[in-house]
Amino acid sequence: MTEVTIRPMRPEDVPAAERLSALSFHELDLRSASPALPEPELRPPHRATMWVARTTHFLQTDPGGSWVAEDDSGMLGVATSYNREKLWCLATYAVLPGLQGRGIGKQLLAAALRHGDGSLRGMIAASSDPKAVRRYRMAGFSLHPQMFLTGSVDRAAIPVIEKVREGSTADIDLMDSIDRRTRGAAHGPDHAVMQSLWRLIVSDTTTGSGYAYLDERSQVQLLAATNRRTAVRLLWEALAGSGDSATVGHLTAANEWALDVGLAARLDVHQEGYLALRRMTLPAPYLHNGAFL
Repeated sequence: MTEVTIRPMRPEDVPAAERLSALSFHELDLRSASPALPEPELRPPHRATMWVARTTHFLQTDPGGSWVAEDDSGMLGVATSYNREKLWCLATYAVLPGLQGRGIGKQLLAAALRHGDGSLRGMIAASSDPKAVRRYRMAGFSLHPQMFLTGSVDRAAIPVIEKVREGSTADIDLMDSIDRRTRGAAHGPDHAVMQSLWRLIVSDTTTGSGYAYLDERSQVQLLAATNRRTAVRLLWEALAGSGDSATVGHLTAANEWALDVGLAARLDVHQEGYLALRRMTLPAPYLHNGAFL
């Protein structure tokens, strides 16, 4: 392998970075797949389009946080990160299959971490890849195991759901306030992108407030609330809109309220990956997104 160069990502790199990350994560999914779950699939076109949209957004809002590794053969690895109100987040970290263990990932992560030197806190939705997890821990991150729920929802278990409405851009200030309370930093400009990708639902009452982004299958992509009662209401609304199967990801030990909802809906519990945090406690009530965190 020729000399590897680590350089800032450019807008024209984003499509190639998407394919590299898709191949890398698919290879990891195949290696760690459970026989009890469906066989992992390569990222489909509609999700690839979303990946390109969000990464382009990160480049526009915080261009210094994203990096690529390359040599004479082309792109070898990618890391995308960004800062939001003194919170540093790692959105993507991937090296081409077959090239792990050669120091490429270490250099990429170091570049991304330097971008977060001025931030007070750090947050990563980590896979179960042992090499990546080792690097996160050595960088000072605490590793919190994650669970996810999946299966067919017991329709008879769904309660009467009230005080949930469709959200809009008028709710951004409210959502930023909830973000600061749950994870210590607002999503800020990320809300506009998330609203372009997913459906937004909101619950705002005198006793509590919260919101959730749902994909086309009503799967939760991110959920935040000021109390558990509101979070439970939003999660039941999401499950009520799901089809034959539902998945709720990114559950930590601080969010047992979500586990209880899933068990009541007759979903199965599995384990996958970690929420890696630096100088912060587990967000709750909160179900983070893998990239927007």
